[in-house]
Amino acid sequence: MRASIDMVLAPDDTAAGIGRTSDEPDEALVARVRAGDVRAYALVVRRYNRRLFRIARSILRDDDAAQDAMQEAYIRAYLHLDTFRAPGNFAAWLARITVNEALMRKRKDQRYTPLDAAGTDDERASGGSLAPASESPEASAGAGELRRLVEAAVDRLPEGFRTVFVLRAIEQLSVEETAACLGVPETTVKTRFHRARLLMQQALHAHVEAAGREAFDFAGPRCDRMVAVVLARLANLPGRR
Repeated sequence: MRASIDMVLAPDDTAAGIGRTSDEPDEALVARVRAGDVRAYALVVRRYNRRLFRIARSILRDDDAAQDAMQEAYIRAYLHLDTFRAPGNFAAWLARITVNEALMRKRKDQRYTPLDAAGTDDERASGGSLAPASESPEASAGAGELRRLVEAAVDRLPEGFRTVFVLRAIEQLSVEETAACLGVPETTVKTRFHRARLLMQQALHAHVEAAGREAFDFAGPRCDRMVAVVLARLANLPGRR
């Protein structure tokens, strides 16, 4: 891997297709990077950006700090790519580097709680995307509010539960994959995920009940449009000249 990391940001990246995603398996991309094709690493970064952001964000609970941790994790992974043994779970390897980087940054902030100590069987249990074009503004706003409620509830989970919940429920990883990412036993993943789901249900229950009272609302622009349409049709009825 003699090529400079600066090549990833070379001016001709767009022309080289670096802005696109790839269907190549991780192992093929890793092999290309090891052979000196640094631009292939941009495809790795694009592929795992969302997952690594969610992982780092679940630990640091700050968008900027999570992005800093992601960036450092990508650089560390690149510099130590020769230590990755294929065939292997590259996604889990990269996730583990991100977890370690985020935890190290949290230690420096003196707010660190060891991941392995963040919930055992007997312990207490006590990122916007554009809406589809077919969604109405009201539906889009409602979806955005629901997302914010879920994100806030996730942020309030104990750290060990929070990271497991993000990987299992949001990233849809299996128990085995989550355990590999976090370096904890599968039984621990199952226990923490179960506890996290219970805590999420409790946290969101009151919001769901309140939202239910406002369900299927018909106010604002939709109400105005209906009034205008009805009045226009009434004005055109026979005998209404």
